[in-house]
Amino acid sequence: MIIDTLKYSIFLVFMLSCKINKQRLPYFDSYDFTPRWSSVDHSIPKFQLINQNGDTITNDDYNGKIYIADFFFTTCPGICPKLTKHMKILEDLYSNNDQIKFLSYTVMPWHDSVSVLKEYGKKYDIDSKKWNLVTGDKEEIYRVARDGYFADNSFKAQESVSNFIHTENFYLIDKNGKIRGVYNGTLEVEVERLKRHILTLEKESI
Repeated sequence: MIIDTLKYSIFLVFMLSCKINKQRLPYFDSYDFTPRWSSVDHSIPKFQLINQNGDTITNDDYNGKIYIADFFFTTCPGICPKLTKHMKILEDLYSNNDQIKFLSYTVMPWHDSVSVLKEYGKKYDIDSKKWNLVTGDKEEIYRVARDGYFADNSFKAQESVSNFIHTENFYLIDKNGKIRGVYNGTLEVEVERLKRHILTLEKESI
């Protein structure tokens, strides 16, 4: 009887452990986005850029926050409007949640000045307290994109720092600056998956 009780207790612990593991998101630390199920060293590198209000934005503004990041440019006629539209849906959804923020890096900083980003923000009714559109030094933005987010799929093969970065990905970043999810931001089904993963990450962070 005691042995049976012990076996049952071990079984419950095992099942609870499996349930907890299922509720955790993987980590990503490479260009092929192979999921890692234990914490990794890789995190978003330090940056210092300027947002649509002319304010300096660094990693410190996102420390301890869950955030969704992407890359765009204001004159993009293709995927960028979809990305911004879907990011706006997320911003509205989490407007009252101060633990979730948004970050969009322009990949055309030579064109997308502070004033240009300001107008873009007005066009899409972006809340600058919640969502930073950032510009700055091209080399710094591209370094962060490639080394931090693995945003340039062609870079590894071509090894040219002058290559133009353009990606449809949304990146889910945890409170420690680590990538916990990658999604096609142009697809509604992927945005729905991102919403579910945000909830999972919020529970994980408690």
